[in-house]
Amino acid sequence: MAVSMDLIKKLRDMTGAGIMECRKALEETNGDIEKALEVLRKRGATIAEKKSGRTTKEGLIVAYVHFNGRIGVLLEMNCETDFVARTDEFKELA
Repeated sequence: MAVSMDLIKKLRDMTGAGIMECRKALEETNGDIEKALEVLRKRGATIAEKKSGRTTKEGLIVAYVHFNGRIGVLLEMNCETDFVARTDEFKELA
């Protein structure tokens, strides 16, 4: 079944998945968005399982001390690459 770009865009907006993943999921489910969402969820779990064994050697260590000096946090946040560790989004999240 040929899937329209509007349907692919709608699924992509809902999930954040790539265009090809959305297209394949919609083709498998004959254009049914609900079933395509389930297919993408299952694939996402499989992908996450594959990535779970990877080591995270890069990252940041940040410290925060509350203004009254009684509460503090030391946080280590890791990622797979130094490119990610240097992004503003990663630093802001930490």
